[in-house]
Amino acid sequence: MTTLSKLAQQNGIKYFMVSFTDLRGVQRAKLVPASAIDRIATEGAGFAGFAAWLDMTPADADVLAMADPSSLIQLPWQPEVAWVASNLMLNGKPVEQSPRWVLQRQVERAKERGFTVRTGVECEFFVLDADGEAAADRRDHQSKPCYDQQALMRRYDLISKICDNMLGLGWGPYQNDHEDANGQFEMNWAYSDALVTADRHAFFKYMVKTLAESHGLRATFMPKPFPTLSGNGCHVHVSVWDSETERNLFKDGNGELGLSGSAYHFIGGILHHAEALCAMTNPTVNSYKRINGVATSSGATWSPNTVSYTGNNRTHMIRIPDVDRFELRLPDGAANPYLLQAAVIAAGLDGVATQMDPGRRRDNNMYADPLPRDEVRRLPSNLLDAVRALRADKELVMALGSSFVDAFIKLKDDEWSEHHCHISPWERQMTLDC
Repeated sequence: MTTLSKLAQQNGIKYFMVSFTDLRGVQRAKLVPASAIDRIATEGAGFAGFAAWLDMTPADADVLAMADPSSLIQLPWQPEVAWVASNLMLNGKPVEQSPRWVLQRQVERAKERGFTVRTGVECEFFVLDADGEAAADRRDHQSKPCYDQQALMRRYDLISKICDNMLGLGWGPYQNDHEDANGQFEMNWAYSDALVTADRHAFFKYMVKTLAESHGLRATFMPKPFPTLSGNGCHVHVSVWDSETERNLFKDGNGELGLSGSAYHFIGGILHHAEALCAMTNPTVNSYKRINGVATSSGATWSPNTVSYTGNNRTHMIRIPDVDRFELRLPDGAANPYLLQAAVIAAGLDGVATQMDPGRRRDNNMYADPLPRDEVRRLPSNLLDAVRALRADKELVMALGSSFVDAFIKLKDDEWSEHHCHISPWERQMTLDC
């Protein structure tokens, strides 16, 4: 195996960012010179877990970030630096609450069943002014700005730079567009194994923010930055393959909409665990202003609010756009890249194992012709309800690991409590004269 120091010599790398993603999705890193990287790769880069969003105290020993060489990405815009994802260890054992480990555990569970889960993500983001107050492009003000050619090309310098980098990295980017909100963009690249997608998703967020800053701008993946505009989604396309034959197990020419029974069982698992999944696919207080939002200036939120699936119809939680995969439209831009993938796999595997029936497909327009409340479950209306659903979902807790779920719920309970310590302008306006 080629050592990281050897890779440094071959590729002109001077520094390595040994990085991990904490429970809130914040990326943490240490900058390690190439001369020390082999020792750090063997011994680990030390971090105080309490200083990040992990359920630890100042009395705990250092967590050690063990670099995974397979994840290495040389920064295209700063090639003397390489980013490398890491796995956290504590006292010689994996830190079970660390998001990348949670995903690796689900990947292994799938592998034990002979499955390889492959996914792709659609990352939406806003490009704002340097203060993050408004869309950076003041001429971007159409009521229906989606696919606006002029607004897209006014951001050509930034978007093309990001896309060029993905091309150089071999990610297979294939389209970039202006999305449904003013100042909002989406960039798509090829699907891959779930862990690879998660690593790339994490790096993509870092890359977009960094390059936006280099242009004097600010990029955000916040689920709902503006009340009258569509929010940032992070749709996931999912397929399951036979690990040995490399055959797509979701594809069946004789199946409904071209999908196999296994695909529908996987969908059944997602639907069954939907409320609990929201704690990870929609992990912030702000998230529920997107999935339960009112119609925006463009006429639609493009976000689901019911636990339902459909064919090629963008108004439900799950869409089946083609004969080889499904699209989960629930997640938003705040989703932790690793926990997002882990939650989807855990729920889907449960569906396959128990042959869950997803029920009948719904083809109505949920925005214009919503189903009655007694026919379809509603998604949680706030983060607290989602966290409570996760706590009560014994199957999902067992699949994801109780130590992780306990740490995650503790963090989210604190987040909810902190949110309630703040008084919003709306509250003052509505109740000051009560």
